[in-house]
Amino acid sequence: MDAAAPTRWDVPDALMREMRSSVIFLGAILARLGRAELSLPGGCELGPRPIDLHLAAMERLGASIDQGAGGLSCTAQKLVGREICLNLPSVGATENCMLAACAAEGVTVVRNAAREPELLDLQNFLNAAGARVSGAGTPVLRVEGGRRLHSAEHTVIGDRIAAATYLLAAACAGGDVRVRGADPRHLSGVLSVLEDAGCRVSAGPGETRLVRTRPLSGTRQIDTAPYPG
Repeated sequence: MDAAAPTRWDVPDALMREMRSSVIFLGAILARLGRAELSLPGGCELGPRPIDLHLAAMERLGASIDQGAGGLSCTAQKLVGREICLNLPSVGATENCMLAACAAEGVTVVRNAAREPELLDLQNFLNAAGARVSGAGTPVLRVEGGRRLHSAEHTVIGDRIAAATYLLAAACAGGDVRVRGADPRHLSGVLSVLEDAGCRVSAGPGETRLVRTRPLSGTRQIDTAPYPG
């Protein structure tokens, strides 16, 4: 990706509505260009999911946001580091805070931050590009803003959700599967349930193996929670 000379600060509506995660462009474009124009994101089969945490965080850093019919117009003459306390440990809002805070003057502290592995991966990428971000994977993030970023090389972590999907498919179908490229530690909540259901699970560096030779059994009650729950 070559971002040496960006020429526009808007994301076309047709592209924006493809994915809910397209709202992550807000923090990045605002940090880089001082303004961003986006339509509201879409693409979520769970139904409407508000982005109020994202917008409140950007305003906390000094952005002005005008929300019209289906679109957002955001400007920021100067972003300033502040303390941000999220009402919920939202992954996307935490990521937007990290991206925007890299361009803010001073230090930004994000409390009740999401703890998903993807946050640590983003931190590693930003630091490779010259940022100074710490605390990813814990409830408190710290970003020392105002540092000039530069080119970097980074390998994205394996997709734990895709990996869990393959393991669950094998558990349903029966047989023996090895999933490589995803960190088994990121799958611990899923793996424990699969073992309760009668699967044999073993894990090594970057690899998870599942064997299911007998019918699956019922498990204990499963309660979902933000990562690592």
